[in-house]
Amino acid sequence: MGRVPVSVSVLVDTVGAFIVGPAVLAVGAADGALAGLTFAVKDLFDVEGQPTGAGNPDWLADFGSAASATAPAVQRLIDAGATLVGKTHTDELAYSIAGTNGHYGTPVNVNAPGRIPGGSSSGSAAAVAAGLVDAALGTDTGGSVRVPASYCGIFGLRPSWGRVPAAGVIPLSPSFDTVGVFARHPRLLRDMATALFGGDVRTSAPVEALVVAPDVWTLADADASSALRRALDGFDLPLVEEDLLDADDSFDQWMAAFRTMQSYEAWGSHGAWITSRRPTFAPDVAERFEAASRVTPAEVDAARVVRRRAAERLRSLLGDRRVLAIPSTCGPAPTAAGAGAVRARTLRLTCIAGHAGAPVVSVPLAAVDGLPLGLSLVGTPGQDEQVLDLAVALAEAVHP
Repeated sequence: MGRVPVSVSVLVDTVGAFIVGPAVLAVGAADGALAGLTFAVKDLFDVEGQPTGAGNPDWLADFGSAASATAPAVQRLIDAGATLVGKTHTDELAYSIAGTNGHYGTPVNVNAPGRIPGGSSSGSAAAVAAGLVDAALGTDTGGSVRVPASYCGIFGLRPSWGRVPAAGVIPLSPSFDTVGVFARHPRLLRDMATALFGGDVRTSAPVEALVVAPDVWTLADADASSALRRALDGFDLPLVEEDLLDADDSFDQWMAAFRTMQSYEAWGSHGAWITSRRPTFAPDVAERFEAASRVTPAEVDAARVVRRRAAERLRSLLGDRRVLAIPSTCGPAPTAAGAGAVRARTLRLTCIAGHAGAPVVSVPLAAVDGLPLGLSLVGTPGQDEQVLDLAVALAEAVHP
């Protein structure tokens, strides 16, 4: 890009997004495609010489000593020229989509004042929205990139499961966890994703139609759905109305299966430490881990059956030439007091891609009462470039 790396020594974290920085932690390669750009990473990613705290002081005390190596996903961006300028806040062990950390506070959502930024990648989304960095890394298990991207009015990518290496990243639910990225501009999001994919460059068939599944859209607030549909009217691509669900399934079943499997894996990731350490969690996170401790293998086996059906249905609906267009969230960012009331409704939307391991780009497409709303473009696994290119085309057509 030929840009001169900026100095971050004068940057001030005006939105409470950073837990380390803003300050140069690693200088990007001078000749890389991302040279001159800055980025931050969620405090789940290891960065050589820096602590990794996972949003919880007890975790920081036990495991947060300076990392001996940098996570491969972070290193790929540095090698591509981007300069790392800090680590950002996360919800505790990434087990939330609200962004309200009980220990470290809530980053400010500059595009929805008085509303939450969404989580668990709250600091990364807030920092990008506020213009403190060009891009930022987050993780997405059940919506933790897509939700804050929608609430903060920025672009966010959840890649296909396994497409970006998750080594050096504190896990939550490994069969759902993905490394995602935020940016304010769609072409930059695509460039960051290309760097994250390393040498794994793929071509994809052009998208022939957007599937606007009526049964999915009813999961969102009526005014949110109307605003997003109006925005889609300005895009020159056929819209196909076809329900996602088969007669034997429901979104309640899909969400319940997701929560069962996520909970079981979360306890597998952290249960031994929680049992021995008895860390202090915020009440909502503590409640989730307590429930996770009771999930049985039989319940997981039943959930896996539902997960396979959901994944097969998405692949059958889309093939390789169609993309599913759905609201990223059930509405705009709520206040902190209202976050709990929308959690389950939001997970009904986000679990669709999670079950399939599918790539999603959340595009800031519309607003309700001045509050941003994202539209999620959902592809089939491995079709990341397809949804990224479509996101660029959609964003530039609707908001030239």
